[in-house]
Amino acid sequence: MVFNAMVSAERHRKIVTAVRQSGQLTVAQLAELTDASEMTIRRDLDTLADQGALERYRGGARSLLLRGEEPPFAARAHEGAEAKRRIAAAVADMIADGEAVVIDSGTTCLEVARALAHRRLTVMPLSLHAANALATAPQLRLLLPGGEPRPGELSLIGPLAEASLAALRFDTAVIGCCGLTAAQGLTAYDLADAAVKRAMIASARRVIAVTEPAKLSRTALAFVAPASALHVVVTTTEAADEEVQALASIGVAVEQV
Repeated sequence: MVFNAMVSAERHRKIVTAVRQSGQLTVAQLAELTDASEMTIRRDLDTLADQGALERYRGGARSLLLRGEEPPFAARAHEGAEAKRRIAAAVADMIADGEAVVIDSGTTCLEVARALAHRRLTVMPLSLHAANALATAPQLRLLLPGGEPRPGELSLIGPLAEASLAALRFDTAVIGCCGLTAAQGLTAYDLADAAVKRAMIASARRVIAVTEPAKLSRTALAFVAPASALHVVVTTTEAADEEVQALASIGVAVEQV
């Protein structure tokens, strides 16, 4: 009995650590990680959820920890590149020639900027990375906002960026996600970035959010807006059905590519 209790405690520690590191894992993934049966993992997750160590959902578990630190831009730029290009292509198909578009910072939004570079549009990018990608676009009218570049990220933040957005009205805002759930809304790691995202939403007729699937179960530090402020979320087919259905239930269209 003592041995079994020790084995169970070690498995619980392994589960909690893995879920915190990944943000979200399925029962099948945890069973493979711990060499335990899926029935055992389900019992473990119920126990750990009762203890407040993680959040249980049908088919798996997610971390309850807020993600307070943003991974470096350079590291994120190489993660899921092909999926980000698919998301960007889907967003480009939603935008008609002649539109005025504001594009958020972040690696997925940078791919959106690249996908729009050959189009006849008016575009305001909110990062120096995206501005550089659009600088030589032949048909595109490029608007540059004011603002202070965040080190490394090179997103434009602060009162000048917010004033630039307040002075204009866009057809479409393409906004990046640090975290997004139907319950907790759209969230960001940085307070100043959250303020710029709010200004983007206020300035646009339509708001398209782009996100990798893992962020649909994540909550970051700074609240931006309720999920209902978004019109469309574009993600991949790996997104959890539970989160997709929750967003759809509050009127947000979810496009999976």
